[in-house]
Amino acid sequence: MGKKGKREKKGKGAEKTAAKMERKVSRRAKKEEEDLEALIAEFQSLDAKKTQVIETSCPPPSPRLNGSLSAHPEKDELILFGGEYFNGQKTYLYNELYVYNIRKNSWSKVEIPNPPPRRCAHQAAVVPTAGGQLWVFGGEFASPNGEQFYHYKDLWVLHLATKTWEQIKASGGPSGRSGHRMVACKRQLIIFGGFHESARDYIYYNDVYAFNLDSFTWSKLAPLGIGPAPRSGCQMAATPEGSVIIYGGYSKQRIKKDVDKGTLHTDMFLLKAEGAGKEEDKWVWSRLNPSGVKPTPRSGFSVATGPNNRSLLFGGVHDEEEEETIEGDFFNDIYFYDIGKNRWFPGQLKGPKSEKRKRRRGRQAEAEGAGDEVEKQRPQGPVEIVKEVVAEDGTVMTIKQVISGPAAEKERSESEEEEEDGALGQQVEPCPRSNAMLAVKHGVLYVYGGMFEVGDRQFTLSDLYSIDLHKMEEWKVLVEMDPKAQEWLEESESDDDMEGAEGGEEEESSEEESEDEGGEEQHPAVEPKEKHVDYLSRTEQYWVRLARSNMGPDAKEKNVVKVAHAMAKTFYEDSV
Repeated sequence: MGKKGKREKKGKGAEKTAAKMERKVSRRAKKEEEDLEALIAEFQSLDAKKTQVIETSCPPPSPRLNGSLSAHPEKDELILFGGEYFNGQKTYLYNELYVYNIRKNSWSKVEIPNPPPRRCAHQAAVVPTAGGQLWVFGGEFASPNGEQFYHYKDLWVLHLATKTWEQIKASGGPSGRSGHRMVACKRQLIIFGGFHESARDYIYYNDVYAFNLDSFTWSKLAPLGIGPAPRSGCQMAATPEGSVIIYGGYSKQRIKKDVDKGTLHTDMFLLKAEGAGKEEDKWVWSRLNPSGVKPTPRSGFSVATGPNNRSLLFGGVHDEEEEETIEGDFFNDIYFYDIGKNRWFPGQLKGPKSEKRKRRRGRQAEAEGAGDEVEKQRPQGPVEIVKEVVAEDGTVMTIKQVISGPAAEKERSESEEEEEDGALGQQVEPCPRSNAMLAVKHGVLYVYGGMFEVGDRQFTLSDLYSIDLHKMEEWKVLVEMDPKAQEWLEESESDDDMEGAEGGEEEESSEEESEDEGGEEQHPAVEPKEKHVDYLSRTEQYWVRLARSNMGPDAKEKNVVKVAHAMAKTFYEDSV
C-alpha cells in the first residue's frame, strides 16, 4: 500500500475512534443534561416574565470571565453578554446584556424579553446587517456544584436596531459545545473546534461548520488537506479574501485512568475556499509557517481583529502541571499577526513622544538644578513596580506592573503634574490575566475582566483598559479594579460546604455534611411548610441526586429529601 493509502486508512481510523468517543460521551452526558435542562427551564421561566425593553444606567458590570465583548457596527458602543464568576464555593452564570458608551465612559444595562439562557464560553460575532446584528452560538451552563455541564448548540441573534432577541432554529448545525471559535466571514458564520465534557468523559473537536446569513442554513464543511488537531480556545481570524486562520489552542487526552495530559498547541493553519463565489465552495486546509516572533505557548488567551489587516492575541496562562498541582504563569502581553505578511510580532509600548519627554526634563532642570545628573544616571529600562491591594476580606493581592525607568519615579511620588502637562506618565498595564473579553473599535483595543490566580485562590476582574493600536503609546484605565468586589469563600468541611454553580445568580446552600453525620439531625429552616412542592416540582430528581451524592450512600432517605428541599429553596429564592 502506498503512502497515500496509508494516510487515508489512518485518517479513517481516527474518524472512527472520534465517532466512538462522541457516542460514549453523548450517552453519559444525556442524563446529566436532562437534569440541567430542568434548571435552565426554571431560569428561562424567570426571564419570560420580562415583557418590555428596559435600559438603565448602572455601575460597571460585576467581575466575570468567559463572556463576550463586541463592538457595535454603527455606534460608539461595546456590548457585553454572558460570562461566569466563581468565588470559591459558588459559580454564577449570566445572560445579562450591558452596553458601554465609549464617548461617555458609562455603562447601561439593557433588559430584553426572552434572552438566551445563562451561559459562558460561548462565541459572539457582529455583522452590520439591518442596523447591526449580534450572533451568539453555543457555550455552557454549569450545575450547582460546578461539576456538571450542559453544552448549548443553540443559535441566537440580537437585532441591535430593535433591541430584540431571536432564536434561529435550523437543523444540521454543530453539536453542543463550548470553547469553540466563531467568525463572520463574507456572508457566513464559520465555527471551528471546541469541546464537550460530561462528569467522566470529554471530547475535543476539529470540525468546521458554516451558517449562511442569507438562507439561514447550516452546512458541515469537509475541507481537503490535513487540518488542525482537535482543540478549544484557539485564535480564529477571517481574512479579507474570505479565508480563515487558526492558531494555537488547548486540548487534553486521558493517558491512564483518572490521569489527563494537557497540550498547548502552537501550530497554525489556513482554511481557504477554492472556487471563488461558486455555490458549493471547496475548502482546503494548509499549514502556515509564519515568520517573526510567535507568542509563547499559552492557553486562555483572548483574541480580536485589529487595524491594518492584523489579528491580535492578549494575555493567557501557561500552566506547569505537576503530579498533584498546577501552577500558572499569567500574561498581559499583546502579539500581533500580520495576515498579509504571514508574520508574528510582539506589541511594544512606545511611550509618550520624545518632545514631551524633553520638555519635562527641561522643567525639572530649572526646578531642581542638579536634577539632570540624577536623570541621566537613572536606568532607562523597564522597572517592575509591585502593588499590594487589600481585598475586603483582608486578602492581599499582589499586582505587578512594568513601568519605564522615569515613569517608575513618578509612580513612587504619585505626582499628577507631569501627566497634566502631557509629559512621560505612568506606563500602567492591565495585570496579567486569562479569559478576558476583548473588542476593537476605531483602532482602539478594549480589555475587560478575566481572571488570575494566587495559590489556590482565583481573582475575577471587572476592570476596563484601552490602548490605541495605531500609536501603541500607553494603556488607559477606564474602570479600575475594585478590591471590594473580590470575594473568596474557602471550602468548608461543615455547613455551607456545598454551594455550587448557579445558572445565573446564586446556588444552593447546603447543610449536608452535618446531615451526614447527624443522621436524623434537624435543620430549622429545612422544611418550610408551604413551598416544598413548588421548589422541587420540576427538578426534584436532580436535587435529590445532588443531595445524596454529598451525604453519602448511607444517609436516610428522609434526610436526603430534607436537604434537597433546603438546597432548592435557597437556590431559587437567591436567584429571584
